[in-house]
Amino acid sequence: MVITKFHKPIVSVEWLKRNLDATNLIVLDASIPKVTEGDSVTNNFCIPQARFFDIKNKFSNTSAQFPNTFPSKEQFETEAKNLGINNDSFIVVYDDKGIYSSPRAWWLFKSFGFNSIAVLDGGLPAWIEAFFPVSQKESYNGEKGNFLALERQGNMLFFDDMQKAVINESHQIIDARSESRFKGLEAEPREGLRSGNIPNSINLPFQYLLNDGKMKSENEIRDIFQDFQTVKKPMVFSCGSGITACVLALGAELIGENNVSVYDGSWTEYGTLT
Repeated sequence: MVITKFHKPIVSVEWLKRNLDATNLIVLDASIPKVTEGDSVTNNFCIPQARFFDIKNKFSNTSAQFPNTFPSKEQFETEAKNLGINNDSFIVVYDDKGIYSSPRAWWLFKSFGFNSIAVLDGGLPAWIEAFFPVSQKESYNGEKGNFLALERQGNMLFFDDMQKAVINESHQIIDARSESRFKGLEAEPREGLRSGNIPNSINLPFQYLLNDGKMKSENEIRDIFQDFQTVKKPMVFSCGSGITACVLALGAELIGENNVSVYDGSWTEYGTLT
């Protein structure tokens, strides 16, 4: 059995269970701790055959000043090959929070020209809730893949891009952090980072798109975006460090909004450099 197409950028746990033995399917675990939880806890279990997509150490530029910084094309390609990913692979990515960090992995692949990837709706919690089997996490030691990356311009925006977007008011800047962080009523979880928000930005907490760790219906998401889109401009999503902004990007793709970007450095960078 082989997979030939994803119809949407999300799949259900039932779909994954049915297709788990497909020869071209690769399951990635992109779990990271929540920075707002102040700990390093992730789940020790995984979906059978899952390979760990290490956002923090393998798929970020760890020499950069800010966390989760966009990797180079060469780094991403090398690490994807190390996970056995091929150009004809179909990837399902999940995390252990429901939908939290998995959209970051999804967006990274899309930013490097790879579209055959979907996010598991509800992630590991939904898989466990369905009483599907789990395994202990293990390092991937299989064959390397032949994945080739092709950086897609415009998917990621950087500090200079954001300065221009703010001055020119060329984009609708949408911040995925909580309302209290956006308004500066709650301290940022990263020590020394000032509170506040990017000028001309509006607030759409990523949780607004979720119900119990799963994406809301397309109609609900469409209504949410319509309420928050005060003007019809290209949308750029921001958050604390470029993780949950990708949840908004996933929601936008679900409803057919294609003129979107993610601000890679997000508030951690912007609040430090301005």
